Amino acid sequence: MAITASLVKELRELTGAGMMECKRALVDSDGDLEAAQENLRKRGQASAARKSGRIAAEGRIVLVVNDEAAVIIEVNCETDFVAIDENFIAFANQAADLVLAEAPSDVAALMALTINGASLEEARGALVAKIGENVSVRRFNVIKPQGAIGSYLHGIKIGVMVDIEGGDEELGRDIAMHIAASSPAFISADDVPVDVRDKERRILADQAAQEGKPPEIVEKMVAGRMRKYLGEITLQGQPFVKDPDVTVGKLLDQAGASVKSFYRLEVGEGIEKKIENFAEEVKAQINAQG
Repeated sequence: MAITASLVKELRELTGAGMMECKRALVDSDGDLEAAQENLRKRGQASAARKSGRIAAEGRIVLVVNDEAAVIIEVNCETDFVAIDENFIAFANQAADLVLAEAPSDVAALMALTINGASLEEARGALVAKIGENVSVRRFNVIKPQGAIGSYLHGIKIGVMVDIEGGDEELGRDIAMHIAASSPAFISADDVPVDVRDKERRILADQAAQEGKPPEIVEKMVAGRMRKYLGEITLQGQPFVKDPDVTVGKLLDQAGASVKSFYRLEVGEGIEKKIENFAEEVKAQINAQG
């Protein structure tokens, strides 16, 4: 059967695959449009499997909010160039919308959900085949707010959602912006787990004891340093990023507001990135041949 340009165009519109990929799939299926779609899907899955071991530490954070919940999600790719590709952006937005609509329990459950007649995992495989990079949905969080959602996106790399009761929209955004900049681990000192406190106290006690101070002085030094430590790691204890003379706790008190929960995601955080060194790679190859 002759593979016409209009048939190739139709398959491209249905799948989003490249022109040559569409033509090859149609040739292999003898012009059967449905079989060609299936061939492209299988090739996408195979391509995704081959690339699944490659490090994807770039990408973008997406925030979506409705009247009942808010979602923050990290979707990764291998390069910052792909992170701004319209196909990658569309996939990331679809993933976020699915979380908001279906409330999956985890990433595996999310990837099994269906969109446009295929699972999100199948859509991911097709995207990998199209853009030539590994793509992954790494993590997401959902807030069902007790108050109102404040949010902030720093470019596409850092995103924050905060559930804040009281105050106004500007305060919510300011608190979210502060969290993006200062990355607190907890809301208040009361939220810091006992094991975290005890570990830090032991470290501080050892440091103070090595300074040769008497036990009663060591105790006072540890108490003071613990207060400083708790101030550094808690939202309420940190100096407000827009006015360092005021802590976030005091700012909230002045507005009659309180933070119930927050999530901060940063693209690639905790992923060990592979550092390419072309000169060293060439040198290693020459040494191996010698």
